Amino acid sequence: MLTTDINAQPNTTNGGGRKWMYPVVRKGKLYRYRSLLSYVYLLLFFAGPFISINGHPLLLLNVLERRFVILGQVFWPQDFFLFVLAMLAGLVCIILFTIAFGRVFCGWICPQTIFMEMVFRKIEIWIEGDAKKRRKLDEGPLTREKLVKKTSKHIIFIVLSFLIANTFLAYIIGKETLIGIITEPVDMHWSGFISICVFTVVFYLVYSQIREIVCTVICPYGRLQGVLIDKSTLVVAYNFLRGEPRGKISKKEDQTKKGDCVDCGLCVDVCPTGIDIRKGTQLECINCTACIDACNQVMEKINKPLNLIGFYSEESIAQKERPKFNGRMVAYSAVIVVLLGVLTSFVLKRSAVDVTILRSAGMLYQEQPGGYISNIYNADLINKTSTPQQITLITDDPAIQVKYIQAPGNLKAESEGKAVFFLMIPASKIKSAKTDIEIKVMRGHETLSTISTAFIGPVYGSN
Repeated sequence: MLTTDINAQPNTTNGGGRKWMYPVVRKGKLYRYRSLLSYVYLLLFFAGPFISINGHPLLLLNVLERRFVILGQVFWPQDFFLFVLAMLAGLVCIILFTIAFGRVFCGWICPQTIFMEMVFRKIEIWIEGDAKKRRKLDEGPLTREKLVKKTSKHIIFIVLSFLIANTFLAYIIGKETLIGIITEPVDMHWSGFISICVFTVVFYLVYSQIREIVCTVICPYGRLQGVLIDKSTLVVAYNFLRGEPRGKISKKEDQTKKGDCVDCGLCVDVCPTGIDIRKGTQLECINCTACIDACNQVMEKINKPLNLIGFYSEESIAQKERPKFNGRMVAYSAVIVVLLGVLTSFVLKRSAVDVTILRSAGMLYQEQPGGYISNIYNADLINKTSTPQQITLITDDPAIQVKYIQAPGNLKAESEGKAVFFLMIPASKIKSAKTDIEIKVMRGHETLSTISTAFIGPVYGSN
């Protein structure tokens, strides 16, 4: 089902040079849905760094300081296993989603497509006109009109790229640091200033020059699609059984011998990657559904059924069935829900205070007055919350004493602390050289977690 013409890639000319894309825009039902989704995405993207949940940003991925915040939840390096689990769950979700529904993510949710088609492309059309006018302007000589339009367009592109770069950086370093870079002298934030400039140039080049090459050549997801989809995958496809043989409408010919496709070529004209969907599903297809809208408008004009191009699987076309949400898709969707559910449960069950307790290395037991044997321990504590935490360490056995050298005390919000203490056990209770002890981490009367550790001592009270 997946095909591609190696000798004639859609973004190259016959001579091997770059073939510039001038996609026609047809505002059908699916285009309006995509536009609405893109507005929501853009609103969340630009507002995200300034939205706070419990005093934390909506999303922060500060790799340099190893501080991560997702939906107001603070994650520390000790939570790295959650990131590994999230990455594995995400990878499985991508694979299963692609197997079931193809490359819909690329056309509807991918930031590259949303910014390119719903922001930069619309600005280009607003300034330079429709596809024919844009092509004519590019191929024509340098006139005053061309100079004004091209200059205006690229200035706006640079400004937008600058805004995107600042917002993107805010997700990495935080809004406070970004505001400092913007408002304070440049010599105080050279690294931040250079980062903004680099990101601005990258985004500008991507959306003004590279464009669809990101989807057709650079992005590995399109290549991955080739080994994931099969005859049951629901993708944007051309119903060749209904459309062939294609041909123009003519009163002189018997139309009953022709398919529904009138060979208008509009499905090719609207494609942002320049492919012909009638040649089969191709690597370059991002499932943006622009060809569905264009074809449906033609079908309406000639009084033919809609969705000559639509969401189909190869099986549904061959068996002349309507596309449906089959058991296979239900199973894959259920697995995705389970994976996300497991990940969510791990996140929700995270302890507010992370505590690691270890016996001091190289220290033996000590004999204490009153018939006690003691071991010395070190505890590392991390307060993952945005509020101070009063922490104490106790054991269930009242005969076992916890004697602090350095008490954990009051942990400040989002801070680390240490504790050093003796565990003192009556010699008569020691039955073996190594005893397992459980220490409870308490916040007031609430048990946050229970930690097992080993106690080393002489053997007393044995039979």
